[in-house]
Amino acid sequence: MGALGIVLFALGIAVSIALHEAGHMFTARAFGMRVRRYFIGFGPTVWSTKRGHTEYGIAALPFGGFCDIAGMTALDPVTEDEAPHAMVNKPWWQRVIVMIGGIVMNLLIGVVIIYMVATMSGIPNPYADRTPRVGELTCTSDQVDEQTLAPCTGRGPAYAAGLRSGDALVAVDGEAITAFTQLRDYVMTRPGETVEVTVERNGERKDFAVEVQAVKRLNPQTGQEVEAGAIGVGLAPVPDAMKRFGPVEAVPATAKFTGEMLGATVDGLIAFPGKIPGVVASVFGAERDVEGPISVIGASRTGGELAANSLWPVFFLMLASLNFFLALFNLVPLPPLDGGHIAVIFYEKIRDFFRRLRGLPPGPPANYEKLMPLTYTIAGLLLVVGVLVMAADVVNPVKLLG
Repeated sequence: MGALGIVLFALGIAVSIALHEAGHMFTARAFGMRVRRYFIGFGPTVWSTKRGHTEYGIAALPFGGFCDIAGMTALDPVTEDEAPHAMVNKPWWQRVIVMIGGIVMNLLIGVVIIYMVATMSGIPNPYADRTPRVGELTCTSDQVDEQTLAPCTGRGPAYAAGLRSGDALVAVDGEAITAFTQLRDYVMTRPGETVEVTVERNGERKDFAVEVQAVKRLNPQTGQEVEAGAIGVGLAPVPDAMKRFGPVEAVPATAKFTGEMLGATVDGLIAFPGKIPGVVASVFGAERDVEGPISVIGASRTGGELAANSLWPVFFLMLASLNFFLALFNLVPLPPLDGGHIAVIFYEKIRDFFRRLRGLPPGPPANYEKLMPLTYTIAGLLLVVGVLVMAADVVNPVKLLG
């Protein structure tokens, strides 16, 4: 099942890329532009066929794809026959729509996948109350091995201080808590101290002084014992965390969950540069960050891992997330990404606006020769990062399930 999952996820990536490029192709043709080539992959041609003016094909390196539209830039030579259909000679708004055609296609793929999962098996409930709440209250003890804590008795320091199961966690020492991990990490660094935990109970806020017990924990990287703090608080499960929706109610649920995923994708893109040093370190044996970037290789392997454990809803939601990443990443206004081309089109439009104010005619198409150094630099950086991430995915892959 794992091998099948790898193949299926790789196929899902290929289809997503193919549909992205198809988004460019369909919109270009709708505006009378000439599409020369539509290829999945890069490098030497493995297979191709020509229909009309377009050559369709598959290339040897399945790490992307391209849609070659005649006259995408002023540097692209066109024949006399192609000139009326050249993209550069079309209205600016048509060129923008063509460039966002692939982006919109990836967004649609993601939305359709989420809707199907929501109606067939269930998605993380976007309406669920995810306020971190106190779950089981237990005693504290030293860690024996990776999976075991030493036996202990009693209800633990948190219970003794007055916390009760179901309390909503609000703050610790005045710092707001939005996730249970904040409390856990804060307490771990304060063995032997007393912390003030603020909770909400029956609509009323209460403060409790909790003594942090000093316990022994094993460093997950070295296996050595370290001193850490513990108060004996577990996280309560979120009620109705996963929910299957009907065909009608799935529409707003899909919209809300899509918004949450897009927000998380934006946060991931912003954090992306800061994750690269960790990827490099992981190539040489450091622990791999499960929230760090992964390549086509790593994504396919993770898909296989999910399929092997019959986690098909997560499998498809991960594919939806990948499509959202492709869409938003391509919006980055840097060449050679779609967003870079869109930025140039808007530059031309703004430039011509000010030229009209001065009584001048519209200027010529942007000189892409001036952008070539930046284009090559960005493309080179993307290639280097891609190779590094693929290397990490081979020698030290992300393992979601241990």
